[in-house]
Amino acid sequence: MVELVVMKTLYLIQIYCAVCQYYDIIVSAENQRLSNNSRPEFSDEECLTIYLFGIVERKFEQKAAYQFILDYFPGWFPALPSYQKFNYRVNRLSNVLLGLCGMMMAEMGVDETVLTHILDSFPVVVAKSSRSGRAKAVSQICNKGYCDSKKMFYYGIKVHVLARKQLGKMPVLRGFEVSPASWHDITAARPMLAECYNFDLAADKAYCDAAWRAELASRGVRLFTPRRAAIGELRGCDCVSTFVAAERQPIESLFNWINEKTNIESASKVRSLDGLIAFIAVRLAAVALLF
Repeated sequence: MVELVVMKTLYLIQIYCAVCQYYDIIVSAENQRLSNNSRPEFSDEECLTIYLFGIVERKFEQKAAYQFILDYFPGWFPALPSYQKFNYRVNRLSNVLLGLCGMMMAEMGVDETVLTHILDSFPVVVAKSSRSGRAKAVSQICNKGYCDSKKMFYYGIKVHVLARKQLGKMPVLRGFEVSPASWHDITAARPMLAECYNFDLAADKAYCDAAWRAELASRGVRLFTPRRAAIGELRGCDCVSTFVAAERQPIESLFNWINEKTNIESASKVRSLDGLIAFIAVRLAAVALLF
């Protein structure tokens, strides 16, 4: 029991140090408080550490992360405010969390000998089943869409992920984009890959588009997708589709692992745009830490 407490304490310190390392880099003049309370007693670094540590410890709701610290580490955060103020601060820091996520992902180690990348998306569900048709939360970006892999309609967003393959390991996150649930995958993928050059890219049939393939090829990106069968064509042995399916399989394992560790696909309690941004960013930052 003592060893477990020591281990969790050391991990909490590690996360706090990582947050402090990036905080000053991320926070620009526009994000800093221009008031007499520019450095409050309960710092932004402490707020971000609590939320991030909570996700790593599988406390998937902000209230659960807050209560976990209150129960087991109260002496580490003597100025911890009420839960309502903590929740407000987390939402105000959503853009900082986004920057923190990006910097942590950039430092994830990759196998430089592997040039193949994988592109796919997963749903983040704000409302599902019968509620998906009348949900209104975070309407600035959320809407109703269909997830083919899960065979369900839902109200929410998609997270489009670019990952780099690793030999004998799960792929490493290299970038992500968020879009409404109803958007076609290529619509979100175009800006995400606009500055990418010289690698092989495996994707599913949703990304099969001749014009986009040619655009990527002009930058040295070779797109591989399963071949679409012609109308009336018998389905036989398709070596290309089999190859692409084998190349794409690791990202399905990655998505399952991310959801298991962070519960990222279930956002039913999110009610604001800042809250949704913080919800996604802190979980992907936690993934970078766990790697």
